[in-house]
Amino acid sequence: MLTYPELLPRTPCVTVAKLMGTQPGESSGDGKQDIGTETQQFFQILNDFLTQPEDRGITANSPAVESATILIVDDTPNNLQVLFSYLETEGYKVLLAEDGESALQIAQSQAPDLVLLDVLMPNVDGFETCRRLKAKTSTREIPVIFLTALSETVNKVQGFKLGGVDYITKPIEQEEVLARIQTHLNLQAMRRTLAAQNRKLKQTLDFKALVQRITDKIRDSLDESHSLHTATEELVAALHLSSCQIELYDSQQMTATIAYEYTTTLPRCQGETRQIADFPELYHQLLQKNPLQLVETIPQFNPSGIQVNRLACPIFDDSGIMGNLWALKPPEQVFSPLEIQLMQQVASQCAIAIRQARLYQASNQQVEELAKLNRLKDDFLKTISHELKAPMSSIQLATQTMEKLLVSQQNPENSPTFQRVLQIFRESCQRQKQLVDDLLTLCYLDAKAKTIQSELIDLNFWLPDLTHLYLKRTQEQQQELILNLAPGELQISTDPIILERIVRELLNNACKYTPTGGIITVQTRANQSSICLCIINTGVEISPEEQELIFNQFYRIPNNDPWKYGGTGLGLTLVKKLAQMLEVSIDMASQNQQTIFCVRFPPC
Repeated sequence: MLTYPELLPRTPCVTVAKLMGTQPGESSGDGKQDIGTETQQFFQILNDFLTQPEDRGITANSPAVESATILIVDDTPNNLQVLFSYLETEGYKVLLAEDGESALQIAQSQAPDLVLLDVLMPNVDGFETCRRLKAKTSTREIPVIFLTALSETVNKVQGFKLGGVDYITKPIEQEEVLARIQTHLNLQAMRRTLAAQNRKLKQTLDFKALVQRITDKIRDSLDESHSLHTATEELVAALHLSSCQIELYDSQQMTATIAYEYTTTLPRCQGETRQIADFPELYHQLLQKNPLQLVETIPQFNPSGIQVNRLACPIFDDSGIMGNLWALKPPEQVFSPLEIQLMQQVASQCAIAIRQARLYQASNQQVEELAKLNRLKDDFLKTISHELKAPMSSIQLATQTMEKLLVSQQNPENSPTFQRVLQIFRESCQRQKQLVDDLLTLCYLDAKAKTIQSELIDLNFWLPDLTHLYLKRTQEQQQELILNLAPGELQISTDPIILERIVRELLNNACKYTPTGGIITVQTRANQSSICLCIINTGVEISPEEQELIFNQFYRIPNNDPWKYGGTGLGLTLVKKLAQMLEVSIDMASQNQQTIFCVRFPPC
């Protein structure tokens, strides 16, 4: 399990969280998510960057101009002394060189802001010195003003071609020198400001394009795993991260699990779970939807003690917070405001992707459930049609047989055929009545129209008479029926009519599925927490998959009806609903060729 250190004092979480007036994914006033503000947020950040004080143009009287460093290059000491005294008095830092070689060395090491360069010098003249300065990247941008007593046009043109910005003609006027120096220092400062603004504008536009690319990739898929893996991989490449992780909360926000991760140098942490309560300060801010930065030690790293800088941006939408998007860098690399903004917007897109994927998954599940219910409905209609038709067909045949007996025989009631036909009448009517009763009862239960009339009964006294009704049926099917009652009285408060219906359904179910030679046991037992009524039958075992469906409406166990009774699949559904009405629990277990249904009553 990962550990989290204290938050960085140098990186206040609230400051990071308030980079923008509206956080990505936050709702607008109309209650809808304002995805369209992303461009405005980017250019608000851009405007802030472009107007930062350190990037503004420098005026002639600004401290930056007055404290600039001037390199004077002249082979005449008197000229050096005059310029040195005057410029130093004006507040400039002055460097001196008497020849071109010295000037090149000083410019390389000291990086002056401007060079006053004499044209006529022995060995390396001013023009060659300028050419060499402009040939090196480190000194190329330094403004060069030539000092010359020459007035020929060809020399001035040559100087401008080599990169000089101005000429000052000897003998030197001090005010002219100061004015030209200030002018070109201002121009240089403005060029630097413009270059910095251009770099930031390019970075902003690149980040905006990156967000759009990531957004397109995320929204191209309705698969949560693919979308979030894409987001982590893209961020690692774009921000040159050591690792990027997405952790998701559980439904109670008690734990956070790293569900998706893309890493280049750090150990993998995917699948690790953190307890929210173990890091209250950290997750308090994240659950408030505030991004933060912190430095932590990665315990898996070898050697131990190596730290990383982590940026966390909450993943949330109008429906709530789902998790956090983490970015990892070396500890000395602080995330810039643009990078934080990028992370926030990607986190917002991740929230949309998660919600869309889960809605899509839920809709697919609903479609599957509807299809399943339609299949069950179709099966039920076929079954119920058959079940209703079967006794009616038997009654119709019995009626035809009885009519023939009444016509062909005197006193037909004494005929064995008549008695068999009469028995068919009774059984078919009973079967038809039972089926109609099941359907009506289910309708009443679904409409919650059934009322409970509870009374106190002794379960051990009440069961034997009801169980005895099934003795003949079990004997005919060569099954053994056993009554196993706990000693003493077992007083329960219940509706005896509803309880009888539950027990009858369970006994019918046991008789139906118990093969020849099987044992059916009606058992009672009691402990301090409950009184139990169990119906146990042997010779049959229900698979774990079917156990989960056993109480579903219209469900029938396939290929497990040795007596070919058929059925509508309503019996155990009624049992479950009736048990809920009585506020008692019912459970089932099946293993080792034995199935147990157990109804549990609270003790009186």
